[in-house]
Amino acid sequence: MDIRLEKRTDYKEVEHLVREAFWNVYRPGCYEHLIIHNMRHDSSFISQLDYVIEKDNKIIAQIAYSTNDICLDGENTETVVTLGPVCVHPDYQRRGFGTKIIEYTLEKAKEMDIPYVFTIGAEDFYNRFGFEDASKYGVQFNDVEGETPFFMIKVLTEDKIDCINGTYKDNECFNVDKDELESFDKNFPPKKKEKREGQLDF
Repeated sequence: MDIRLEKRTDYKEVEHLVREAFWNVYRPGCYEHLIIHNMRHDSSFISQLDYVIEKDNKIIAQIAYSTNDICLDGENTETVVTLGPVCVHPDYQRRGFGTKIIEYTLEKAKEMDIPYVFTIGAEDFYNRFGFEDASKYGVQFNDVEGETPFFMIKVLTEDKIDCINGTYKDNECFNVDKDELESFDKNFPPKKKEKREGQLDF
């Protein structure tokens, strides 16, 4: 097993991996492969934290980080770091590879003096890495009212955070255009979209 930075020559293989890992998980089909494709060409992309795991002569896991803004008030913003997407090929899931690549890159982020990292996902999974509800630090997810346990923060340096009090704004790379997705998907082998129990409602 080799944890290493992604290379340009890995891009297509990683996009196939991401598509395979997310297909029919959160919605019929998926769009995470388009997100990672667009993110790499955006100024928000953090190439120093763009890692993959290679095993059996193929890439079986990936992780990406990007920057986005928190609106502190009507005018001021703060640039923060967000983890994701991250995935492991279905044939290699539940074998610790996801844990390895997350822990490895969080340590790299700390070495880069990144004080905290946000993520959006399953709290039961990310709690094990020390992520906690971001509302604890006064951060609201977009314009969503009420509890958002899926929106979490991992504090890497305790003395660099007190209470942020602001509104987290999604990176534009995560806003997927359906027509763009349909066109992009033509570059991949056909796969059947299925509605499954437990998927998101959108």
